[in-house]
Amino acid sequence: MAESKAPHQAAQGSPERLRVAVGCGVGATIETYDFIGFGTAAALYFGDVFFPDSDPLSATLLSFATLGIGFAARPLGGIVAGHLGDRIGRKPVLVGSLLLMGVATVLIGCLPTYQMVGVWAPILLVAVRVIQGLAFGAEWGGAILMTFEHAPWKRRGLYTGITQAGFPVGLLLANLAFLLSRHTLDDNWAWRVPFLLSAVLIAVGILIRLKIDESPQFEELKESGEVVRNPLVSVLRDDWRNVLRAFCLRITETAGYAVSVTFVLSYLSDDDAPHASSTTTLTALVTAAALGISATTLWARLSDRVGRRPVYLFGCAVSVVWGVPLFLLVNTETAALITVAFVISYAVCQNCLAGVQGAWFCELFATRTRTAGTSLAYQLSAVVSGFTPMIATALYSGTGWTGPALLFSGYGVLGLVATLVTRETWGPDERSEADRALRATAEPALPAAH
Repeated sequence: MAESKAPHQAAQGSPERLRVAVGCGVGATIETYDFIGFGTAAALYFGDVFFPDSDPLSATLLSFATLGIGFAARPLGGIVAGHLGDRIGRKPVLVGSLLLMGVATVLIGCLPTYQMVGVWAPILLVAVRVIQGLAFGAEWGGAILMTFEHAPWKRRGLYTGITQAGFPVGLLLANLAFLLSRHTLDDNWAWRVPFLLSAVLIAVGILIRLKIDESPQFEELKESGEVVRNPLVSVLRDDWRNVLRAFCLRITETAGYAVSVTFVLSYLSDDDAPHASSTTTLTALVTAAALGISATTLWARLSDRVGRRPVYLFGCAVSVVWGVPLFLLVNTETAALITVAFVISYAVCQNCLAGVQGAWFCELFATRTRTAGTSLAYQLSAVVSGFTPMIATALYSGTGWTGPALLFSGYGVLGLVATLVTRETWGPDERSEADRALRATAEPALPAAH
């Protein structure tokens, strides 16, 4: 494990460690509000607004295809951000990605509908969605890396978990916005206002991120002249196995979310399937997101105590067996059971894995190529998850709910295998080494001999 050259820095973290974690978490909240809000709108509105000439199934597929295009753009954003983050620093990437995401999201709220401009409406939607994807692809690596490299050695799971908790906060705010707008505004404004409100959040986020100091480990790299000229080429040449492992680990979490949340929202709004009102489903999702805020940090903290692999194995094992029970619960059309389904899918299956990823993925890669390696693996997996709702919809049309249920479990199996073949980066040896470093920095200096 490559650590900072300063033992005190490695053991204690930087003086601004908590402010950086919270600041990156706020940015993650805003970016998630913007990006995930699109998924909610795609499930509830965009089929009718942008593809009205299609039959209901085709409109849903086209809406989810637009959602997937944004995910497909994320690897390019991750590649660019990874290169810049390892070349010029983590902080500029954080500010730039947030600004780009904000502009794209506000533009979505201003888009004309199909009834207004015809085929240009979906074309414009796709164009802005690509910009969103590029921005979101640049976000995660920079935010997590800044937090990780400022954090104390023994609590890197917890501190990166604080940043990761920004994602359920964003999910909560996005669905609260859609829940309120659906009941207070007409259909033309109900989907627009949540995107337009993003302008306020972006302004707050930019102010916070401008006050965050650059990563101390990156500053060390610059001082020592060890900044890599081409981080992407270096990590693919020397560390491609870890990129592949992290890619597979990530799919279970992000593609599992795409089935258990994004697809299920659409599934429950279909008149031909077990049906629930949008109020019921959005309330259930808001409840799950609220619980997910603390769940993410608790799972992350647990990984500091027992290691990264045991927690990840647990989350993947639950995902393997959860696919069929998930749909059996939502098929009851009972609000309480639908809420239970969302809570387990999100606060257990998804948050358990997301809480560990920040620290584990960073520990797999060396400092000089860390942004490139983690961003590439994290965002390549987004391509799979981005088109998963469309795949799940196609499976449902041919096999009923069992197809999406087995797809969810299949993603769990992939993660289980990937966890078993990925090295533990925070086992007993590493925890003992961190304890020794912490004791050494805490020991008082010996008095000088006279």
